[in-house]
Amino acid sequence: MTPTFVRRNLDFFCAVIAVGLLAGVAGLTTSAVLRFVEHLTYHYTFGTLLAGITGSSPVRRALGPMIGAVVAAVGWWLLRRRTKVPELAQTVARGERVPRLTWSVDALLQVVLVGSGASLGREGAPRQFAAALGDVALGWLRRLPASDRQILLACAAGAGLGAVYAVPLAGALFSVRIVLKTWRLRALGTALITSSLAVAVGSLITKDRPVLNWPNLGLAPVLTGHALLLAPVALAVGLAFDRLMAAARPARQLRTWVLVPALAAAGLVMGVLSHWWPELPGNGRSILTVSLASGMTLSGAALLLVLKPLLTALFLRAGGAGGMLTPSLATGAAAGSLMALVIDWALGTHLHLPTVSLAGAAGVLAVTQGSPLWAAVFVWELAEPPLWLFQIFLVTAVGAHLLKVVASVRDTPPPTPYPRTR
Repeated sequence: MTPTFVRRNLDFFCAVIAVGLLAGVAGLTTSAVLRFVEHLTYHYTFGTLLAGITGSSPVRRALGPMIGAVVAAVGWWLLRRRTKVPELAQTVARGERVPRLTWSVDALLQVVLVGSGASLGREGAPRQFAAALGDVALGWLRRLPASDRQILLACAAGAGLGAVYAVPLAGALFSVRIVLKTWRLRALGTALITSSLAVAVGSLITKDRPVLNWPNLGLAPVLTGHALLLAPVALAVGLAFDRLMAAARPARQLRTWVLVPALAAAGLVMGVLSHWWPELPGNGRSILTVSLASGMTLSGAALLLVLKPLLTALFLRAGGAGGMLTPSLATGAAAGSLMALVIDWALGTHLHLPTVSLAGAAGVLAVTQGSPLWAAVFVWELAEPPLWLFQIFLVTAVGAHLLKVVASVRDTPPPTPYPRTR
């Protein structure tokens, strides 16, 4: 081995360790700020966001999301009028310069908006902040080639996701399958190390416990058949969710003062609706919590299935920024719960609501993100149910994804034949 080869790999190993630790710091920071904003908005001290919303006063419940949205909107107006906020995946894929300060400020504003009740995912903020901190570390190692820097930035984003949700394997798979779209051993090994380190650092807040509480109930493997039945439902819900978000997302990033009244109105709508459906505010964890507790009613599941994506689209249209993972996850959980409740009502059966709910979440996530393996792993790690239930989530996710592939092939027009020449 040449000295150059040894030095390059030693630099890379040091960068991997630094990126993993910094991604954990990013996860810790964004989680702490999110909790502070949630507690400030709904004036509670302990418990989940759902408990805080339920116990807050009607005025605070209505006006809290609006005030938080105004604060975030003013921040984005000041930020976007001076610079553009590029998307993380495109920046990494193209090897473009990382806007460290811009991404950090944007991540903070995302946390403020989601923490005050906006129907957007909180996973975008730690991904951006982790990538920005990782790029600072990579700035000290200028000898690294562009391909290694791309891997490290992608792994920083996935590790940030893993840190806030305590999902080390899903964080690693997010890096290699969603961002990099590869199975290269160098990328996979880097992703596993950085995500594990980030989750270890993030455990100072997550306490190394699953985000969701799985109920200890008896189950039967016959549920595998229901997973196959759920795949078409997950496909329909996932495609509808994607199309709604694509239609709602502005063609250009909103940069004018219109951001302030638009997001304020969206926050007020969310606040008013939370009087009847306190599960709606936030990234979607409340819907998942109620689903796992078997607390869904038939009408409630149907309304949440419609309202959650509509409110997410409303905040996107108003100029808000945030993740799409957990809103689509919550929408899938509502769809799974609705399907189980309809079957129970029609046939007199007793399906296991938490399992069908999470299977629906995995199926919709597989459709919206294009990676069934990652979707199944992410959903399983969120609750850590019995290991054999992973096959239920995987069957639904793979089934929905394959149906999407088949549908896309059918919708593709045949190639136009070239005109014959004489």
